[in-house]
Amino acid sequence: MKLLKNKKNLFKGILFFMTAILVISIVDTICKFFTKELHAIQIVWGYFIGINLTLWFFFFLKGEKLSKLMKTNKPILQILRPAFLVCSISSLFVGLTYLPLAEATAIGFVAPLFITILSVPILKEKVGIHRWIAILIGFTGVIIIIRPGGEFWQFVSIMPLLGAIFFALFQIFTRLLSGTEKTFTTLFYTGLGGLSWSSLIVPFVWIDPSQIHIIVFLATGMLGALAHLCMINAFDYSEASLLAPYNYTKLIWVTIFGYLFFEDIPSLEMWIGSGVIVLAGLYVLYRERKFAKK
Repeated sequence: MKLLKNKKNLFKGILFFMTAILVISIVDTICKFFTKELHAIQIVWGYFIGINLTLWFFFFLKGEKLSKLMKTNKPILQILRPAFLVCSISSLFVGLTYLPLAEATAIGFVAPLFITILSVPILKEKVGIHRWIAILIGFTGVIIIIRPGGEFWQFVSIMPLLGAIFFALFQIFTRLLSGTEKTFTTLFYTGLGGLSWSSLIVPFVWIDPSQIHIIVFLATGMLGALAHLCMINAFDYSEASLLAPYNYTKLIWVTIFGYLFFEDIPSLEMWIGSGVIVLAGLYVLYRERKFAKK
C-alpha cells in the first residue's frame, strides 16, 4: 500500500513538473511573438508585473501575511538571486528575437553543466574527471548547434549560452537558500526582486505599450506564476534529481510551437547537438546522484 502511494506521489510530481515545462514553453513562444515590437528587457519587466500581481493574489487567498513573507535569514541572497533570473530570462528573450525557438532552447540546456562548474568555487563541491569530460562533451554539442563560421552563426547565438550561465547562478543561489528559507518567502522575493531589478533597466529601452502588450504582460506573468507553483508542487511529491530529466521535454514543445507558429524546421545539426547536450546533462546528473549516495 505504501509503495502504491509512493508511485502515485511520483506520478503527481512528474505531472506537475511536465505541466510547468509546458507552461514555460508557452510563455517563451508568446514572448517571441512580441520581441520585434518590444525590447526583450521590457517584455521581462512586464512578465514580472504579471507574476507579482498573480502571486500577491495567491498569497492573499492563502492568508499569508506580508511580514511573514518578508522574514528571511539571508536577505542578501534573496535580493541577489532574482537579479540572476532577470539576466537569464533577458538573455534568452534577446536570443529569441533572432533565433528559432528550438535552437535557443537547446543551447540553454547547458545550464546544468554550468551548475556543476560553478558548484566548485561557490558550493565547494568536488567534481570528478567523469563529470568534467561530460561537461566538455556538452559544450561540443553547443558548437555543433551554433556552427561557428556557418550560416547559423551570429553573435546573438551567445545570448542563450549567457542565459544558461545566469540561470546556473540562480539555481546555485536557490540551493544556498533551500535549507533555511520557506518556499513562499523565496517565491515572494523572486517576484518582487525580479520586478525591482528589471525596473532599473527598462527605462533605457522603454516603448509605450499598447493594450495588447499589457494583456501579454499579464498573461505571461500569470502563466509564469503558475509554472513556479507547479514546480513547487512537483518538488513536494518527488526528488529534484528524479524530475530533472523531464526538463528536456521542453525541446519537444518548443519544436512543435516553433513549427506551428514560426514555420521553423530544426536542422540536423540542431538535433545532433541537442542530443549531445542532453546526454551530457543526464550523465552529469547520474554522476551527481551516484556521488550523493556515497
